[in-house]
Amino acid sequence: MSVSAGPGDRYVVGVDYGTLSGRALVVRVGDGAELGTAVHEYRHAVMDTVLAVDGQALPADWALQDPDDYREVLRQAVPAALAASGVDPQQVVGIGIDFTACTVLPTLADGTPLCELPDLRTRPHAWVKLWKHHAAQPQADRINELAHARNEPWIGRYGGKISAEWQYAKGLQLLEEDPEVYDRAERWIEAADWIVWQLCGVETRNVCTAGYKGIRQDGRYPSREYLAALNPGFADFVAKIDGPLAPLGARAGGLTAEAAAWTGLPEGIAVAVGNVDAHVTSAAAQALEPGRLVAIMGTSTCHVVNGTELAEVAGMCGVVDGGISSGHWGYEAGQSGVGDIFGWYVQHAAPAGYASHEALTAAAAAQPVGAHGLVALDWWNGNRSLLVNHDLSGVIVGLTLATRPPDVYRALLESTAFGTRMIIEAFADAGVPVDEIIVAGGLTNNALLMQIYADVTQRPLGIIGSAQGPALGSAIHAAVAAGAYPDVPAASAVMGRVDRDVYRPDPQRALAYDALYAEYRRLHDHFGRGGDDVLLRLRTIRNAARRAADHSPAGEAAVPLEVLA
Repeated sequence: MSVSAGPGDRYVVGVDYGTLSGRALVVRVGDGAELGTAVHEYRHAVMDTVLAVDGQALPADWALQDPDDYREVLRQAVPAALAASGVDPQQVVGIGIDFTACTVLPTLADGTPLCELPDLRTRPHAWVKLWKHHAAQPQADRINELAHARNEPWIGRYGGKISAEWQYAKGLQLLEEDPEVYDRAERWIEAADWIVWQLCGVETRNVCTAGYKGIRQDGRYPSREYLAALNPGFADFVAKIDGPLAPLGARAGGLTAEAAAWTGLPEGIAVAVGNVDAHVTSAAAQALEPGRLVAIMGTSTCHVVNGTELAEVAGMCGVVDGGISSGHWGYEAGQSGVGDIFGWYVQHAAPAGYASHEALTAAAAAQPVGAHGLVALDWWNGNRSLLVNHDLSGVIVGLTLATRPPDVYRALLESTAFGTRMIIEAFADAGVPVDEIIVAGGLTNNALLMQIYADVTQRPLGIIGSAQGPALGSAIHAAVAAGAYPDVPAASAVMGRVDRDVYRPDPQRALAYDALYAEYRRLHDHFGRGGDDVLLRLRTIRNAARRAADHSPAGEAAVPLEVLA
């Protein structure tokens, strides 16, 4: 495939906003060829210990970002990608974006982020709450308890639990911890929709985040009565999130003069409606047909699959009509920590001589299945699916004096595969088939990990044919928004790419993994479903100790006796 720019070709730009950086990709409309890319790392990265503007300490489980870092991606990465591509900007006909979710921020009615108001700069709740801001778990617990007590019809569509990561838990935390900022927040908006607003000057809400993160089902949000029962001040919350709703692949508007100056793109070109990084990748991986599950594996993993029928799947993030592509029910699940777990071990636990993924992988690959004698639970960042509880934490069982670093590393790799198998089996139990898995994201480079997933799930694994899956998916949606294709499936068939059946399960290893998986399930249910709540008690003790330390002049904390009872 030629990757040179032709004078008669048309191009689109996809921008993928990740956890630590944003990537721009220039793509040819006619065949999906990728001609240029550039990455811009966020200046403030993730603020999870201190607020960058004044250095004030943040509580446990917070994760904030600066929205201007997102604009800077447009100012830096898009022009750099254009320069790398050799494409004449006048040949670009559209731009599309995807974002991590639920990443959400409070703004004024005109889209101005509250954290950019001088008098609110030092108020942590005025800033963007990143997807992995997990400090709203108490609010999530109340949201779920009340929904079940009232038999709210929507709760089953989310596997029986709304996550602490989603819009409502974070919004309720905002109200209860900083009511002044809540009152001044005229809009509570996903970063995906906010950056599209910055590009085209028009506020839109995409059906994907509105459905999965905004609890919009059957054309309605949760009732005012339900929200008031949570907290009287929360009754008006829907007014902050409701907005012009648009399907995926639609045109949100035209690029403004200001955004054209940022990006170097022509004013007025099509700006596609925003999307989520995982969901947009299905188009890039040519995986819109039901039964093809896409696992986007990076710091965390999101699992998305289309189905033909509506089903309520226990522990899922949600099922949304048109949430992945029009005409299907889109199902989402996820694991809050995957690559982050492996990275934690390399950076903080592996000794000298083993402190690299390459060294640990090579040593772990030499082991037969089960030789390490370990089973781990993949909850280092809580559990998104199936338990939907971010107060849970990681577990390793079977450690002995003979345990070595590659043993632990392999057990951690396997734990994430076991978590994915739990999700796939939950889909299957509810009548949502998963026939094959297509993997996207940076972890596809680890052949051992990919083979473990094939063996554990006992399904063939395909690999997306692009290293920039979300950005390519956003470019595909931009091509549809620009009118180059009639719909997303048609654009996906031409512009997407995938290598199918790259990894196939080995029957003997799969049988050996069945035995380990059975032990994983026992631990999963014991620690996650009420057998023993020790992990939750430990989290309570930790939080109490940290709060005491924050208020202790000597910096020494005594744990209140009542939390130990």
